[in-house]
Amino acid sequence: MASKSLPTAKLSTGAEIPMLAYGTGTALFKMSNYDQLDRTTVEYIKTALSLGYYHLDGAELYNTEPEIGVAIKESGIPREKLFITTKVINNISNISAGLDASLKKLGVSHVDLYLIHSPFFTDPVSKEAIQSAWKDMEAIQKSGKAKAIGVSNHLRQHLEYILEIATIKPVINQLEYSPYLQREGIVEWSKERGIVTAAYGPLSPITKARPGPLDPVLEKLAKKYGVCQEAILLRWTMQMGVVVVTTSGICLLMLSQWPKYPRTSSTINPSLSSTLKSDAYSC
Repeated sequence: MASKSLPTAKLSTGAEIPMLAYGTGTALFKMSNYDQLDRTTVEYIKTALSLGYYHLDGAELYNTEPEIGVAIKESGIPREKLFITTKVINNISNISAGLDASLKKLGVSHVDLYLIHSPFFTDPVSKEAIQSAWKDMEAIQKSGKAKAIGVSNHLRQHLEYILEIATIKPVINQLEYSPYLQREGIVEWSKERGIVTAAYGPLSPITKARPGPLDPVLEKLAKKYGVCQEAILLRWTMQMGVVVVTTSGICLLMLSQWPKYPRTSSTINPSLSSTLKSDAYSC
């Protein structure tokens, strides 16, 4: 369930996914002391939950699933109000065991969305391995331990491998996405096949690609509407029909300020098309 002030997208299962997710990778990624609970991360997640930010995005690779679990427990928010996403890659050879381990850390009986974190788990990439992993994912959904299944970082070819054999299609593909990296081909192609796109790195024009041609547009919009530039980018991404995943604390402010945010897609896109080559600012 999402905060009433934020939009949702409908998955091919019929479920609604909140379009703004609090990510627990990137800045919160646990690089060491894996067995020690990071109270700072727990408090960040609890703050998000207290503001009605009910979509949490994790992964076994981030090593923050225990923090998500503790934050949920301490928040007192009922499980049915939450939308929990996690991902598998470390345990790709035994996906069922990997999910069981994740569920134990999260302290829940099921996740709302379970993703294969990357197709690059063999070298070279193997069509047969991708298809075998997807069959394991289908068994996971049928077990009820994941309400929906999808992928992350998959290119069109990888998705085609899956669709060749799928009896349950991926509901989502989480990719790096921003105004400078719009991936128009795969986003539209996926949409035609009922696959929603989710974005990580939506703030890349600010965090990775400055100076850039979008800078004056962001500055103008932020000043006009009295919001930060990061919020403009997050709003734009959702208006493009793409689910946002970010660890930025800025997105927490969106819950209370959402009504005042501008419709930015009509302003940003013309600026990009007239000043930017799509491959010049890949982040």
